[in-house]
This record gives sequence, C-alpha cells and structure tokens, in this order.
Amino acid sequence: MRSRNLLNEVLVALADTPVVLINGPRQSGKSTLTQAPELVKQGRSYFTFDQPSVLAAAKSDPEGFVAGLPEKVTLDEIQHVPELFPVIKAAVDRHRAPGRFLLTSSANVLLLPKLSESLAGRMEILTLWPFSQGEMHHKKEDFIDQLFLQKPHCLSQPITKRVSRTTLLESAMSGGYPPILTRPTSTRRKAWFKSYLTTILQRDIRNFSDISDLNALPRLLTATAARAGSLLNFTDLGRSLMLPQTTVKRYFTLLEVTFLVQLLRPWSTNLGQRIIQTPKAYINDTGLLTHLLGITSSRLSLDPSLAGSIMENFILMELLKQATWSKKQPEFFFWRTASGQEVDLLLEDQEGRLVGIEIKAGATLNKKDVSGLQTLAALAGKRWVRGIVLYTGNEVIPFGKNLHAIPIHYLWEK
Repeated sequence: MRSRNLLNEVLVALADTPVVLINGPRQSGKSTLTQAPELVKQGRSYFTFDQPSVLAAAKSDPEGFVAGLPEKVTLDEIQHVPELFPVIKAAVDRHRAPGRFLLTSSANVLLLPKLSESLAGRMEILTLWPFSQGEMHHKKEDFIDQLFLQKPHCLSQPITKRVSRTTLLESAMSGGYPPILTRPTSTRRKAWFKSYLTTILQRDIRNFSDISDLNALPRLLTATAARAGSLLNFTDLGRSLMLPQTTVKRYFTLLEVTFLVQLLRPWSTNLGQRIIQTPKAYINDTGLLTHLLGITSSRLSLDPSLAGSIMENFILMELLKQATWSKKQPEFFFWRTASGQEVDLLLEDQEGRLVGIEIKAGATLNKKDVSGLQTLAALAGKRWVRGIVLYTGNEVIPFGKNLHAIPIHYLWEK
C-alpha cells in the first residue's frame, strides 16, 4: 500500500477532534487510507455503507445504529446515510472525546450545508485527492511552503535530474487515480474512466438530486473539460448544450458535489469582489480531462496547442493536493485585469502574503512570459513574496529579484 501524504494530518486531527471527515472523489483512496496501520492500531471498528446490510441497518434505525457502535469507529461512504449526521452530533455532545468518529464521503459536504452545519465545531474536514506525483514517487512534497520562504532551496540546488516535456505530458495525461496505476495501457485506462463516470453520473448523483436527463450530465462535464482553464460562462454552456441556464447551474453544482470539477476564483484587493466575480473551471484529474476530450499522445503531437490547458489543469491539481498537507494552507486564485494582464495562479497565505505562478507548456521563455507577474508584484507591494514561471525546461532562470522560471518537475523532485 502506497503511503498517503495526508495521513499525518488525519492523525493530528483525530488527536483533538471528535469527528474527522475525509472527503474527496470516489476511488481516490479514502477507504484504503482509513485502513493504514497507524489508524488500525487505534482499535477502530470499520463499517462501509457500500455494504447493503450495513446501509439498511443505518437507514432503518439511525439512533440505534450509532448507539451500538464501538468507542472508536470508521464509517465509510457516509454520504449514503445523511440521517446519521444529527445522530452523531447528539452522540458527540453527550460524550465529547477526540477521535471517536472517522468518516469518509465521496460527496463534498461543504456544498451540502445541512450536513456540514450539523457538526459545526465538532468536525474537521480533510480532502483526499488522487495520488500526487510525489506520492507516486514516495515523496512528501513541500514545494508550496518553500515558495513562501525567503530563500527556497529549490532555487539554489544544482540540477540532479532532467525530465523531458514528453515525459511531463505523459504523466499529466495518465492522471493520479490509484486504479490507473495498475492499468499500463491507454486502452485499459480508457475502460476504467468510462465505467468510473458511469458509476458517478448515473448512480451516485441520484443520491443528491432527481435528474430528469441523465445524458445531460456527461455532456456538461465534457463541455467543461473543453473549456478547462477558461472563465465559467453558464450562458455559453447552456447555449451549446441546449439547456436552460438554471438547469446548467444546478447540474454543475452536482459535478462540484462529486468533486469532478474544481473552481478557481479571481483575486481582488476587494474581498467582497472575490465572491461575485466569474471563476475558472477545471477537471479534478488531468487523466480524466484527457479521457473526456479523447486526447492521446498521438493527437497531442498533431495539435500541440492542446498542451497548454492540459499542463495548467495538471499543475493546479498538483498544488491543490500539496496544499492539503502544506503548513501554509494558502488560498488559491487567479488574477486578471480588464486590459488583459493575467497570472494563472495566485497563492495567498493567512498573513495575506502572495506568490504568483505562471504556467507554460513550452521549454523556452522570454520576458513577455513574466510581464503579468511583474505587474501584479507592483500592485501587491509589500504583500508580494515572489513570482515563478513553471515550464517544461530543466534550468532555473532568474528574471529579476524574486522572479524565476522553475522546471515543472521541481514540484515533486525538490
């Protein structure tokens, strides 16, 4: 079993919090994580609501089910039994001991307010994404925390490994879902993604909402994949899918609930404006992205322009994975002005300090590639820490004070 970099955060949370919820996409490895030796030796009993008999018992008598549980328990796929949340709340209020309940969910409870609010102040929520590149290489990445240091060692260490652009794109196109690692051919990976989407879009989503047109959801997901890294325009999506805008918005929320899509909001010095401005949309895994769009290595060689959105989606998700165990725990944004200046990613820590990141799929750069970072640095003033350009070359290139180009593979190699 591969070690998951989130494990330490789970152990720390269980040491002082009555309820810990690990949520994330289906098949990201949540159930396997709960069976890690460090958790098993705590003497936890394990129940999964994917098992019909356990599901039936919990639904028929939620209070009796919780009352009969051992002192420490793991409840897997709890989104199937939302009735348990208020019962668990009552149990915790009667006996508030740390680490009593370890829950997993393939639905984002933060988007299901009735569930998250019922355990407010009693539950810590952690997100487990598919494997990061570091986890695949048995490393715990600290790239995000480095970026906020005065002198990151990734900027000064000598080059010990060169990674080709082709290798980087192949890694991105494979994705990080654990079952994919056992499927060496693109044909077998395609079959897995197809069955995976069928399970979620035609079974899981029915747990949250009645969908009259099940064919609309996969079409919406594919249309979103085709616009990955672009502003989320519901009017345009509705027109292309021939669906009312209200329906598109409702269906899109379901894709968010099941972690299939990820939103990135614009940064503004006006905190209120961040909420109301239009976000960008991405797919939760670049392997899934390329599956939805039918992109293969041969097609990519014929149309290199596809590499930009693939690499942007890939790096965003790699950094979001690292953020779940980062000490800095930054918020993620993008930045864009009406005049066309933009920065792909902006990380803001709890002190309001900023790191800007540009993403380039090419192996050569010029001064134009850092102009957005320079403009943003001037705007941010003392809050600015540094700007970096992640690219497919293999050299660290200085473009000015606290402004460098860094090889993409440094995200997990340094």
